[in-house]
Amino acid sequence: MPPVTLCLVLINVIVFFVEPQFGDAFIINFALWPVSAPAPYPTFEPWQVITYGFMHSGYEHLAFNMFALYMFGSGLERAFGRSRYLQLYFTAMVTGALTQLAVAAAIGGEPVPVIGASGAIFGLLLAFGMYFPHQKIFLYFVVPMPAWVFVLLYGILELVLGVTGSEAGVAHFAHLGGMVGAWLLVMQWRGKLF
Repeated sequence: MPPVTLCLVLINVIVFFVEPQFGDAFIINFALWPVSAPAPYPTFEPWQVITYGFMHSGYEHLAFNMFALYMFGSGLERAFGRSRYLQLYFTAMVTGALTQLAVAAAIGGEPVPVIGASGAIFGLLLAFGMYFPHQKIFLYFVVPMPAWVFVLLYGILELVLGVTGSEAGVAHFAHLGGMVGAWLLVMQWRGKLF
């Protein structure tokens, strides 16, 4: 595992085991809260667009995200170098957060905190599909398909689940926002934007 990917995995794992030591205070201060959450809910703070991406709700959540980080991030770090790879990772994380905040503001409802590296991970997934479109990815470790097909299907699934709200407790628009942020950054790198 290349060094930046390894470092990101270690930070996520360390934060996961530190979270319970602080109880609710950790979620209150570092999870991503909607901008207009009424009292008594915690308020949005600017640092949350980063800190939310290093928190996870359980072992399965952490394991899935860290496996995806290893799987897609390793090749991207080798292809881009450390600096561009980190730029991609944090761009996707922040655009995922901003998208989730925008959707939460538009829809309203009870304020809920958002946590997880998934916005950044989905950005890596999209970039992987753009740079390695024909690499085989095994859906559920069984069904092989080219990376670009996997990315397209996963993006469509996230959009459908987000619009229908059929999978409660998952920030689908953070995932989609991470993908959009990664796409914009890659297109800028390729000289096709701005």
